[in-house]
Amino acid sequence: MKKIVSFIALLLFATSCISTKSTLKNVNENAPSPTLANSNTFLILEYSKDKKYGYNKDYPVNIFFGSTTYENLNQQRFLNALAGPNGEKITYIKLESCCPFPTKRSEMGVGLLDVYELKWEGQRKPVTLYLNIYEKGVLMVPVGLTAKKN
Repeated sequence: MKKIVSFIALLLFATSCISTKSTLKNVNENAPSPTLANSNTFLILEYSKDKKYGYNKDYPVNIFFGSTTYENLNQQRFLNALAGPNGEKITYIKLESCCPFPTKRSEMGVGLLDVYELKWEGQRKPVTLYLNIYEKGVLMVPVGLTAKKN
């Protein structure tokens, strides 16, 4: 399945007017590897001050954690570390993959962002976050959310 998605991404990438230069603005190859709070949750202590972080396709949450083999697990570990603005329990669902970009960490040379919708009780409008499993970055809590209390 992963190879099919990669092939489709490559076709989209090759046949569109997308630049071969990445538009991602917050890649940090020197970012520390995330720490696990437990087997299914990252420990996230830092809060982003950038309102674009995670909410904008050019500023995704870069979750690379050793290998893209664990892509779903690492996305879940990140999302499991989050809570609503007042500590509310969140639920999330993957909406789509989008926004092809060049990367050296994919067999096809192309990566896709995964788009997740987050909801919690009392919320007016669901939150949409862009997650990137191919590149490294400092993991932070996006503006408007909080870190889940363990």
